[in-house]
Amino acid sequence: MTVTTQDHDDLAYNVFAKACPSRGTLEHVTGRWGGLTLGALYEGPLRFNELRRRVDGVSEKMLSQTLHALERDGLVHREAQPTNPPRVDYELTPLGRQVAERLLALIQCVEGAMDDVLASRARYDETRGAL
Repeated sequence: MTVTTQDHDDLAYNVFAKACPSRGTLEHVTGRWGGLTLGALYEGPLRFNELRRRVDGVSEKMLSQTLHALERDGLVHREAQPTNPPRVDYELTPLGRQVAERLLALIQCVEGAMDDVLASRARYDETRGAL
């Protein structure tokens, strides 16, 4: 499906417009940690440390910031249990599940094409010199 400028002009929000608030949400969703966090939570609710282990390489600080942004955007629900020690679970909201489904389709597409991507990188590096 081709989306034209006219199609975007008819929408209430236009991510291509500098002042559109959807840009911030798109950044939260498509940023490295946001996309991986949403993908990990698609499998079901996780506690903070479980999520941190699942999203290999994310720092505690970055995961915390990512979760706050996704919660603020209405994509992630945070539930604190009144236990000792405190237990906090994170799960996708219905909107978060919709977004995560689309991200996972993209992730599967990229993973499935990695042989081609790696071959392309090798050809590029061979002709232009490795970076």
